[in-house]
Amino acid sequence: MSDIVPRITILTSNSSRTVLDGLAGASEKATTYRYAVRYDSAKAMLARIKDGEAGDLVILDAQMVAELVASGIVRRGTDRPFAHSRVGVAVRSGAPHPDISTPDAFKHAMLSARSIAHTLHGASGMYVPVLFERLGITAQVKAKIVNRPGGYIATVVAAGEAELAVQQIVELRAVPGVEIVGPLPEALQKVFQTDAGIFSASKHPTEGEACLRFLSSPAAAPVFTQVGLEQAAARTR
Repeated sequence: MSDIVPRITILTSNSSRTVLDGLAGASEKATTYRYAVRYDSAKAMLARIKDGEAGDLVILDAQMVAELVASGIVRRGTDRPFAHSRVGVAVRSGAPHPDISTPDAFKHAMLSARSIAHTLHGASGMYVPVLFERLGITAQVKAKIVNRPGGYIATVVAAGEAELAVQQIVELRAVPGVEIVGPLPEALQKVFQTDAGIFSASKHPTEGEACLRFLSSPAAAPVFTQVGLEQAAARTR
């Protein structure tokens, strides 16, 4: 491939990492150019963008993308749904799987666990304290919480530094050495929607639009499912 072919730059959060990595080769074949991806926690990436970092495409929490559209950083009318993601629980490979099938069972599992890991800045990491408060167990679990600023929190479980990890399933699946116990029970579940859009300052908006069309195409859907995401249906404009 010639070096003069545009290289699309995507700024996104860790929850989109595995699907974008998995689709990179197919996207290049379908669109004849490559994309490069920069990752961070959702909160940190939003801050980086607000501080002036730019690229061609952004894929972040839907409310964050809406904020970037409102501020003019993302071109209005280019934003669209990208994926839906659910929160789940993981344990170290070979460890017993606690029952989390109902709200009461999940609450009991959290109270019984020796330690619980979640991020501070990721979308699901910010939801976990809200969930524990809702269940009325914040004080009881406070001493056994293991935090990291962002990234794949299940690495802490794989290393034996925590018993359970609570994060988006797509991020849990990305870590070797852990097993998914399951999603949160539906009454406690949080479904996150990520949206995509084109930066107003993009030097390759036409190529960016073609990339987004491929990423939202039926051909890409199986990779979303494989990594633990649901491809979002496009809005009718």
